[in-house]
Amino acid sequence: MTQTATGPLDGVRVIDLSTVVMGPYAAQILGDLGADVIKIESPADTVRVGKFRTTPGMTPLNLNVNRNKRSVALNLKDEEQRERALELIDTADVLITNMRPGALSRLGMNYADVAARNPGLVYAHAQGFRSDSDRAGHAAYDETVQAASGLVDVANRALGKPVYLPTIIGDKVSSLTIAYTVLAALVHRDKTGEGQRVEIPMTDTLIAFNLVEHLAGHVFEPAESPTGFGPSMNPGHKAVHTKDGMACVIPYNPRNFRDFFQAAGRPDLAVDPRVNGDAIDGADHEALAEMIADCAPALTTEEWTEVCAKHSIPMAPVLELDTAQDDEYVRDGHLLDVVEHPSEGSIRTIGIPVKFSATPGSVRRLAPLPGQDTEDVLRELATTR
Repeated sequence: MTQTATGPLDGVRVIDLSTVVMGPYAAQILGDLGADVIKIESPADTVRVGKFRTTPGMTPLNLNVNRNKRSVALNLKDEEQRERALELIDTADVLITNMRPGALSRLGMNYADVAARNPGLVYAHAQGFRSDSDRAGHAAYDETVQAASGLVDVANRALGKPVYLPTIIGDKVSSLTIAYTVLAALVHRDKTGEGQRVEIPMTDTLIAFNLVEHLAGHVFEPAESPTGFGPSMNPGHKAVHTKDGMACVIPYNPRNFRDFFQAAGRPDLAVDPRVNGDAIDGADHEALAEMIADCAPALTTEEWTEVCAKHSIPMAPVLELDTAQDDEYVRDGHLLDVVEHPSEGSIRTIGIPVKFSATPGSVRRLAPLPGQDTEDVLRELATTR
């Protein structure tokens, strides 16, 4: 599958010195956009631990976050191999790491160490908590970050249970943040020649993400109303059952509600005073959500799709993950394609969701075996020294 890079980051070299999901996913995004990504790793990386089909270490999570990379196995505790890693960093435009500061200092890989050798380097350091806080050295996982960011409080208030979102949202939002901050720092570097250290704390990132809407009335000082975005905090804020499946149906304005109720065969509800004013009163959201749920089984999901498209009512069928590959929208957008992996056989690869008209990204390499490219990359390095 290897092919020449064509994306907007063609010519940019990224060293991925990170583990788990946050750093690797960010590096994969940069690789999808054309960067030459070299992953320095050991077999202990969490994404390589777990179930596999053919080859140990080739887990589903690894296959999802380590494509468009070359894998170099180096033991950073070994002085000679650590020097090879530093020499690779010398050739890079970007370094992404989520190692703890103490470990980086012991290895001679903190920002001051590597900037002395490569002053133009963009050094992206991701960690659980801000480095100048009293939690700086604390271990952090997605669940702890969800708790520390207020997401668990939002779930508890909306659902009555202090549950975690069933997705590693802290890792993935932080991955996106790493990617855009790296790009911003590269713009600065290209203007000035100056590299810099960029710190991406997961907790700070998710607090900022969470509070966009949930800070609500506390935006004002003194506060004018409680925190929590009203529509999202409504217990009835959920997908509904149609005649044959599930769908998200979100009438947005009074006209939407009236059209929805008429289509459901409930003209009596279409004349309800709550949907015949200039706007929907927030106090009516919970009752109206129950009315939507009661009416939705009147039609099939496909019938609701047609009705809602006709009347500009926000709606989407619920995508069931087990059959996502068969969904027309997913299929036509190449969001899940079957490809042949050199060691794992037929696998599904997740598509690149953004489209560039002039410099499209591409999947050029599927996730490598651990250390698969060590000899080639070190040979390449030797010719440049």
